[in-house]
Amino acid sequence: MPRTPLTSRPLDLIYFTFFLIHLPASLLLDCQALYPSWLIPGFISTLPKLYTEFSADPLINGAMGYAGDSSQFVWFKSFLAVEACFQIPVFVLGMRGLWKDSRSIYVLMLVYAASTATTTLPCLAVLLATPITSAQTIAAGIQSITSSQRLMLLSSYIPFFLLPLFMTVDMALRIVKLVQVGVAATEQKKTK
Repeated sequence: MPRTPLTSRPLDLIYFTFFLIHLPASLLLDCQALYPSWLIPGFISTLPKLYTEFSADPLINGAMGYAGDSSQFVWFKSFLAVEACFQIPVFVLGMRGLWKDSRSIYVLMLVYAASTATTTLPCLAVLLATPITSAQTIAAGIQSITSSQRLMLLSSYIPFFLLPLFMTVDMALRIVKLVQVGVAATEQKKTK
C-alpha cells in the first residue's frame, strides 16, 4: 500500500507536530528535575529557573526544589520519569511511524495518549488548587500564583491534556476499524 503524505493526513500532521514540539520541551525543561546536575550544561540548566520566574509553575518549582522541600512532589517526579522513559521514545517512534504512514504505531500511540491524559489531569488539579496571590498568601509565605499566571499555566497545560485525550479516542477508533477489517477478512476466508 503506497504511503499517503503526512500533509494529506491533517490529524496525523497535528500529532506529528505535537510530538516534534514536545520532544525538546521534555528534554530541555521537564526532565531536568531527574538529571544529575553535572550532566546539564549551564545555559540549559537556567531554563527551568527562567520559566518558573515568570510562570510560578508550582509543579516545576516543586520538582526542581525551587519552592523548598521537593519530597511532596515525588508523585510529579514519577510522572516526569514516565515522560523520560516512555513518552520521549514514543515521540521519536510516533513521528517515524506517522511519517511512514504506518498503522502499526496506533497501539503505542493509544497507550501513550491514555497515559499522558491520565497523568496531566492531576497536574491541572494542582494548578486549579494553587491559591491566588493575595496579601494573606504573601504574609503566610504560601506558594501562590497570580490570576494571569494561572491563566497562562492552564493555557499551556490544557492542550497537553486535551490533545492526548482526543488522540486516545482517535487511536482507539482506528484500531477498532482495523480489527473489524481483520475479523471480516477472517470470516470471509472461513466461508470459502
